[in-house]
Amino acid sequence: MPDAVAPDIKGTGRSVRFRLLAIALLPTLVILPLLLGVTIARWNAKFDATLISKVNGDLTIAHQYLARILENTGEQIRALAGSARFRDTLARRDSAPGELVRLLDEERRRLDFDFLYLAAPDGSVLASAQPLASTHPRDDWPVITTAQGGTASTAIEIFTDADLAAISPKLAERARLELVRTPNAVPTERSTETRGMVIHSASPLTFGVDAQGALVGGVLLNQNLVFIDTINDLVYREASLPEGSQGTATLFLDDVRISTNVRLFEGRRALGTRVSAIVRSTVLDKGRTWLDSAFVVNDWYISAYEPIVDSTGKRVGMLYVGFLEAPFTAAKYQTLGLILFAFLAIAAASVPIFLGWARSIFRPLERVSGTIARVEAGDLGARTLHAGPRDEIGRVALHLDHLLDQIEDRDRELRNWNDELNSRVEERTRELQLANRQLEATTKQLIMSEKLAAIGEITAGVAHEINNPIAVMQGNLEVVRSVMGERANEARTEFRLLDEQIHRISQIVT
Repeated sequence: MPDAVAPDIKGTGRSVRFRLLAIALLPTLVILPLLLGVTIARWNAKFDATLISKVNGDLTIAHQYLARILENTGEQIRALAGSARFRDTLARRDSAPGELVRLLDEERRRLDFDFLYLAAPDGSVLASAQPLASTHPRDDWPVITTAQGGTASTAIEIFTDADLAAISPKLAERARLELVRTPNAVPTERSTETRGMVIHSASPLTFGVDAQGALVGGVLLNQNLVFIDTINDLVYREASLPEGSQGTATLFLDDVRISTNVRLFEGRRALGTRVSAIVRSTVLDKGRTWLDSAFVVNDWYISAYEPIVDSTGKRVGMLYVGFLEAPFTAAKYQTLGLILFAFLAIAAASVPIFLGWARSIFRPLERVSGTIARVEAGDLGARTLHAGPRDEIGRVALHLDHLLDQIEDRDRELRNWNDELNSRVEERTRELQLANRQLEATTKQLIMSEKLAAIGEITAGVAHEINNPIAVMQGNLEVVRSVMGERANEARTEFRLLDEQIHRISQIVT
């Protein structure tokens, strides 16, 4: 039975050691890294979500500014069209045509418009702030037709090179951009962008009875650096980003940067560069807002793009804001590095302590297990000899030593009692053997006596039976001797021999 139990005890000892080591190391080397990993993953997700939330808020500001520009442009056109001075000057246009032109040019400069002209109901230009290249520019714009219908309208429109040239060759030249090969952009055969993105506004004017003209004005956004820098200053004020990062804003016509503060090299703005293919697909093709990291010209930015639509609802461009991702990534990795370093430092400091604590537990247990194994092997003098702390395990070890002392004393007493019992048994055995031998001798004597008695009885019977014939023979011999008389001397020898033999037989049976 002990042999069957011993393997379980040793196996339990190894299991306890393993479990104690697991208890000591599991929190630091397994649970803590898992919790740390989950926390870091959660923090990283929150960090990225915070950046996305910030750039989304930045895009909201830029969107609101652009919407405000559109709204202000429409309000300014309506205010000018409805002003008394304008109406008075308009009424005198036949007598003083130069006064209307001067007023329009003055208002164009004040409002910072790129063009401002008065369109007749048939679409011809009655007066313009600056001389137009064509007296009959395109008049089928939804903005103008809506105004001629009696309702002021403002929208973003895409003017072709011819449309811009009809107003002013300078505007067409300003809109013209050489396309720059950009990594990750959709391949194109075009080398230039000649179209222009214009904030187009028109307010109705009445000429006579039921004749509606329009006061038309617009702002070309291509290379409009004041517009884009104002967005950037509004969104990314000083100290709004960490050191090393920079905020950027861009206006796209289709996928081409027509106004931006993103730099290429030597301070040159990245005009004519193009957006990456994945952003184009998401924003222009699918009409969704992009909120994620994106490759912008030559680096990665936390970016936000939203589509810009014209008066017909067609997606014609994009508004972008974003900030350089590298400083945030560096700060993130620096933080993660500090966390990892702190964890390693804590692990390096705590693991030896935990191992020492575990060792202080399983070493006494190993001593106890080893002592029990030696006792099982027959060494009753084995002891744990625990000299460590008097904790629960220490007390168990001391109790085990005390118990083994008692067992050894009991074993010694039992052995002494056994030796004494063996001596007594041997003594009683010897006495018993002696008694047995005496009994055997007595039994033999009794048997012999019985045998002798039986023989005596038989001998007496035989003697009686023999004595009777002998007496007859002796009597008859005397009769023969008497009958022979003198002649008996002749046979005295034979008579003597007969007497002797009869006497001998008589002696034998008696």
